[in-house]
Amino acid sequence: MKSSEIIPLAISIVVIILVAVIQRYSKLFAAVTATMPLTIPLALWIVYASTDGDQVQLEDFTQSLVIGTIPTLCFTLALWLGTRQGLKLLPLLVMSYITWGVVLLILVGVRKILVG
Repeated sequence: MKSSEIIPLAISIVVIILVAVIQRYSKLFAAVTATMPLTIPLALWIVYASTDGDQVQLEDFTQSLVIGTIPTLCFTLALWLGTRQGLKLLPLLVMSYITWGVVLLILVGVRKILVG
Protein backbone atom coordinates (compact mmCIF):
# COMPACT_ATOMS: atom_id res chain seq x y z
CA MET A 1 0.00 0.00 0.00
CA LYS A 2 1.09 3.55 -0.76
CA SER A 3 1.42 6.17 1.97
CA SER A 4 -1.46 8.07 0.34
CA GLU A 5 -3.65 5.02 1.08
CA ILE A 6 -2.26 4.23 4.54
CA ILE A 7 -2.41 7.74 6.01
CA PRO A 8 -6.19 8.27 5.59
CA LEU A 9 -6.85 4.77 6.97
CA ALA A 10 -4.63 5.36 9.99
CA ILE A 11 -6.20 8.76 10.66
CA SER A 12 -9.69 7.25 10.39
CA ILE A 13 -8.82 4.58 12.94
CA VAL A 14 -7.37 7.17 15.33
CA VAL A 15 -10.49 9.35 14.97
CA ILE A 16 -12.81 6.40 15.69
CA ILE A 17 -10.81 5.56 18.82
CA LEU A 18 -10.78 9.21 19.91
CA VAL A 19 -14.54 9.52 19.47
CA ALA A 20 -15.09 6.30 21.44
CA VAL A 21 -12.95 7.58 24.32
CA ILE A 22 -13.93 11.26 24.28
CA GLN A 23 -17.69 10.65 24.08
CA ARG A 24 -17.59 9.30 27.65
CA TYR A 25 -16.49 12.72 28.86
CA SER A 26 -18.01 15.17 26.41
CA LYS A 27 -20.51 14.58 23.62
CA LEU A 28 -19.62 18.01 22.21
CA PHE A 29 -15.91 17.26 21.88
CA ALA A 30 -16.66 13.80 20.50
CA ALA A 31 -18.89 15.38 17.84
CA VAL A 32 -16.27 18.02 17.02
CA THR A 33 -13.66 15.27 16.69
CA ALA A 34 -15.99 13.28 14.42
CA THR A 35 -16.53 16.26 12.12
CA MET A 36 -12.95 17.53 11.94
CA PRO A 37 -11.75 18.21 8.38
CA LEU A 38 -9.23 15.37 8.22
CA THR A 39 -9.68 13.92 4.75
CA ILE A 40 -9.95 17.30 3.01
CA PRO A 41 -6.26 18.21 3.52
CA LEU A 42 -5.23 14.69 2.50
CA ALA A 43 -7.32 14.85 -0.65
CA LEU A 44 -5.99 18.34 -1.40
CA TRP A 45 -2.46 17.05 -0.99
CA ILE A 46 -3.16 14.22 -3.45
CA VAL A 47 -4.69 16.62 -6.00
CA TYR A 48 -1.83 19.10 -5.51
CA ALA A 49 0.80 16.39 -6.00
CA SER A 50 -0.90 14.82 -9.01
CA THR A 51 -1.36 18.17 -10.79
CA ASP A 52 2.03 19.66 -9.88
CA GLY A 53 0.23 22.37 -7.94
CA ASP A 54 -1.82 23.59 -10.91
CA GLN A 55 -3.84 26.49 -9.48
CA VAL A 56 -6.83 26.07 -11.82
CA GLN A 57 -7.25 22.41 -10.91
CA LEU A 58 -6.87 23.20 -7.21
CA GLU A 59 -9.52 25.90 -7.51
CA ASP A 60 -11.90 23.48 -9.28
CA PHE A 61 -11.29 20.88 -6.59
CA THR A 62 -11.84 23.27 -3.70
CA GLN A 63 -15.03 24.58 -5.32
CA SER A 64 -16.25 21.00 -5.47
CA LEU A 65 -15.36 20.63 -1.79
CA VAL A 66 -17.65 23.53 -0.97
CA ILE A 67 -20.45 21.93 -2.98
CA GLY A 68 -19.77 18.60 -1.27
CA THR A 69 -20.16 20.06 2.20
CA ILE A 70 -23.79 21.05 1.56
CA PRO A 71 -25.11 17.47 1.22
CA THR A 72 -23.00 16.51 4.25
CA LEU A 73 -24.61 19.29 6.27
CA CYS A 74 -28.03 18.06 5.12
CA PHE A 75 -27.03 14.50 6.14
CA THR A 76 -26.14 15.78 9.60
CA LEU A 77 -29.38 17.77 9.88
CA ALA A 78 -31.34 14.66 8.84
CA LEU A 79 -29.54 12.70 11.57
CA TRP A 80 -30.47 15.30 14.14
CA LEU A 81 -34.09 15.56 13.04
CA GLY A 82 -34.38 11.77 12.87
CA THR A 83 -33.05 11.31 16.39
CA ARG A 84 -35.52 13.92 17.61
CA GLN A 85 -38.26 11.76 16.07
CA GLY A 86 -36.94 8.69 17.86
CA LEU A 87 -35.67 6.78 14.83
CA LYS A 88 -33.51 3.73 15.47
CA LEU A 89 -30.00 3.56 14.03
CA LEU A 90 -30.62 1.74 10.72
CA PRO A 91 -33.67 3.80 9.60
CA LEU A 92 -31.87 6.92 10.78
CA LEU A 93 -28.83 6.18 8.62
CA VAL A 94 -30.91 5.14 5.60
CA MET A 95 -32.98 8.33 5.77
CA SER A 96 -29.87 10.46 6.21
CA TYR A 97 -28.02 8.87 3.30
CA ILE A 98 -31.09 9.26 1.09
CA THR A 99 -31.19 12.94 2.07
CA TRP A 100 -27.48 13.26 1.28
CA GLY A 101 -27.92 11.59 -2.12
CA VAL A 102 -30.94 13.66 -3.13
CA VAL A 103 -29.27 16.94 -2.17
CA LEU A 104 -26.08 15.90 -3.98
CA LEU A 105 -28.02 15.03 -7.15
CA ILE A 106 -29.85 18.36 -7.01
CA LEU A 107 -26.59 20.31 -6.58
CA VAL A 108 -24.85 18.42 -9.36
CA GLY A 109 -27.85 19.06 -11.63
CA VAL A 110 -27.95 22.76 -10.77
CA ARG A 111 -24.19 23.05 -11.29
CA LYS A 112 -24.46 21.32 -14.66
CA ILE A 113 -27.20 23.74 -15.76
CA LEU A 114 -25.29 26.82 -14.55
CA VAL A 115 -21.83 25.81 -15.75
CA GLY A 116 -22.87 23.99 -18.85
